[in-house]
Amino acid sequence: MAATSRQRRVGLMGRDSLAPDGGMLFVYDEKQSADHAFWMYETRIPLDIAFLDHTGEIRSINSMSPCTTEKEACPVYPAGAPFWMALEVNAGYFNENGIDVGDRLEVAF
Repeated sequence: MAATSRQRRVGLMGRDSLAPDGGMLFVYDEKQSADHAFWMYETRIPLDIAFLDHTGEIRSINSMSPCTTEKEACPVYPAGAPFWMALEVNAGYFNENGIDVGDRLEVAF
């Protein structure tokens, strides 16, 4: 879980793999805007990210490609919907498990 600003900034940078059912939950103290974006600087593995509201409902999902080049060359991935939490998992996980926008994830921390 990434609950502090530093933890959210580092995220999954530098990892060569992620357990098949693993992920990182980003938790915010206040609602983030739809234009709030994630990027993949120094992230070596492809990821999917779901943006969740305060109840755990998925408001949007994006696929993100690794980016190990210069910071300026890494694309950003806007949420596309206001959110309180974001969940990064291995690319394809949501699709493989039938998880989509509108589904609700039980989040306990």
